[in-house]
Amino acid sequence: MRKFLIYILCLMAVAQASATTETPAVESHRDVLAHWEVGNSSYINGDYEKAIEEYRAILDGGHYSVRLYYNLANAYFKAGNIGKAILFYHRALQISPADEDIRHNLALAEAQTKDRITEVPELFITRWVRTLRNMMSCTAWSIFSIVSFALLVMFGLLFLLASRISGRKWGFWGAFVALLLFVVSTAFAVSERNEILTRDRAVVMSSAISVKSSPDRSATDLFVLHEGTLLRIVSTWSEWSEVAIADGKKGWVESKSIEQI
Repeated sequence: MRKFLIYILCLMAVAQASATTETPAVESHRDVLAHWEVGNSSYINGDYEKAIEEYRAILDGGHYSVRLYYNLANAYFKAGNIGKAILFYHRALQISPADEDIRHNLALAEAQTKDRITEVPELFITRWVRTLRNMMSCTAWSIFSIVSFALLVMFGLLFLLASRISGRKWGFWGAFVALLLFVVSTAFAVSERNEILTRDRAVVMSSAISVKSSPDRSATDLFVLHEGTLLRIVSTWSEWSEVAIADGKKGWVESKSIEQI
């Protein structure tokens, strides 16, 4: 029981940390509110560069949210900066993975990239589990886990204290289902949080970059990638990053040419 309580406290910390990232960018601070309103007004009027400037000012002040990332991505997309648009759509999805509007706009942005990379096939069960996990955010899964644990305790007490057989049966099966829900929701919450903290994904920011065989400008060019392509960072060395793309190819690029999600 003690271990369970400690684990629940950890989950509550996860939920609190994740909830912080979902705090709306429009806070009580006058400067933040002013930047937000001017940015929205500029976007509506078609002045996308001004909108980007105002939204970035909020980010530079240490404030971020799904709405801010999403609006900033839209402004970059309208301004023709596909790399930045894809970057901030992905950052928005990390906080709200079930948002269909973000996914739709991300797909539109990715359709304008030059690279067409065939992904390595994955098992159906892996894809299905990821889809299920993305139905809710890390915060939502954490809260779901806590509620499941509370139900587990309640049904466990019913099983132990019920005087009738029917009550014990309800307690047993209720505790069994609650335990399954607790395990699954906890695993999803931890998985999403680890993905956010790992930060091993990046987006190509340069119009075109040569992927090298080693971390050296004079090394052999393996292939070329273009702005907006999604990468996974395998390792880093000095000013270089070893990256992998969706089809499994690997190589080295200068770290300044990519940006972590």
